[in-house]
Amino acid sequence: MSTSRTTVAVLGPGGVGGLVGALLARAGHRVVCLAGEQTVAVLRQDGLRVDSNRYGEFTVAVESDTELREPVDAVFVTVKQTALAEALDRIPAEVLGTAAVVPLLNGIDHLAVLRERFPSARVVAGTIRVEATRTAPGRIAHTSPFADLELAAPLEDLVELLRQAGLGVTVREDESAMLWDKLAFLAPFALLTTRHQSDVGAVRDRHRPELLTVLDEIAAVALAAGTPVSAEGLLSFFDRVPATMRSSMQRDAEAGRPLELDAIGGAVLRAGAAHGIAVPATARLVAEVAQSAQRVA
Repeated sequence: MSTSRTTVAVLGPGGVGGLVGALLARAGHRVVCLAGEQTVAVLRQDGLRVDSNRYGEFTVAVESDTELREPVDAVFVTVKQTALAEALDRIPAEVLGTAAVVPLLNGIDHLAVLRERFPSARVVAGTIRVEATRTAPGRIAHTSPFADLELAAPLEDLVELLRQAGLGVTVREDESAMLWDKLAFLAPFALLTTRHQSDVGAVRDRHRPELLTVLDEIAAVALAAGTPVSAEGLLSFFDRVPATMRSSMQRDAEAGRPLELDAIGGAVLRAGAAHGIAVPATARLVAEVAQSAQRVA
């Protein structure tokens, strides 16, 4: 892969994918967005528009299609876990070939799905810490002061590509630890903001005892899974993030969209059961969020 001009596909140009794709396109790379017909039509006509305090307001032209029709250098998989199975039909394995595939999904179970689906490709575990939302097809609001990726492989060209586009990138050696580091923060953040319909500032102020209990449970599960996460470290991060941050699960719940509850909360419950770690507070949160979603539906 050359960083001079690289062809990158983005499967799911929503908040995360749209931001990554727009930054890469602005840096001069060829970006092909894979999406449904309505989004494809908008992108072909209007491009991707980003509104960001960090990167400014800008619009870039990108290519778009409902299916990948030629080999590319890399693919970022940025759909929600709930839409992954259907979205993968947009990428024929024989067309993808040996490209690098970087999923920026929540949870830990998607890697096995991708590696089975694309046996010839190099599937590289990735995570991203960002608050970015698709406000309309092709319109991305980036509201966090950060947009930082972690990759569990030393893909030097890809790392340099992303850094030149303005994204923060850290390379990790331990794939499992990287995924659990994110899930250990994301699970309490998503579950508590969704359950209480409030931003993270309200959660850490008004629901702090519950937050502390859940952090203790999830840190214990992560530790049993081999990741040295501490409840104190998680709380410190919670206390540092902007008070106005809201989770994507919370936004999905408010909009009546399917929730990534199984990918996030379910992953913690399954790991707890596998390692014999009791997580009653987390299990209660998962059940309460599921009940609320059923009432909305």
